[in-house]
Amino acid sequence: MPNWGGGAKCGACEKTVYHAEEIQCNGRSFHKTCFLCMACRKALDSTTVAAHESEIYCKTCYGRKYGPKGVGFGQGAGCLSTDTGDHLGLNLQQGSPKPARPSTPTNPSKFAKKVVDVDKCPRCGKSVYAAEKIMGGGKPWHKTCFRCAICGKSLESTNVTDKDGELYCKVCYAKNFGPKGIGFGGLTQVEKKECE
Repeated sequence: MPNWGGGAKCGACEKTVYHAEEIQCNGRSFHKTCFLCMACRKALDSTTVAAHESEIYCKTCYGRKYGPKGVGFGQGAGCLSTDTGDHLGLNLQQGSPKPARPSTPTNPSKFAKKVVDVDKCPRCGKSVYAAEKIMGGGKPWHKTCFRCAICGKSLESTNVTDKDGELYCKVCYAKNFGPKGIGFGGLTQVEKKECE
């Protein structure tokens, strides 16, 4: 039968899908209202859909039907899933169960090692965590410690300079480590004579 002036056919209801209401998945078109999980009928979107050939599922039902089975493959850490999906009409193939993972970690000091390896702030010596970390001079700093070592001015990436592991604003760096002499912002000849 010819397709007179309409859009593509919906993969669920086989009616015409017009452009304004179209959702595409695996090369097929669906109405927004027909874009539902084939097992639990939950509404889907681009982040929750899992397609298998011509069927669409939510990620939970897809995992129940096509995901790995056995001990250690439940929904969450350390869980044994006994849900067979029968109440959703899912016919799951029962294969040989997978061997369980050992309950004790292979490296018991793994967590302790992560806590010990936290970066230290060069200014205050305390731990610097990701939420408060600013990099400067190749080292991690607290936001509150990211200040000029001489004048205490708060620094940003546009006005920071480093020397020997310490941070300075550009003005203090130029005064203390920049070139000296006439025309370089240092002491003039008259000022030098007065100091002697």
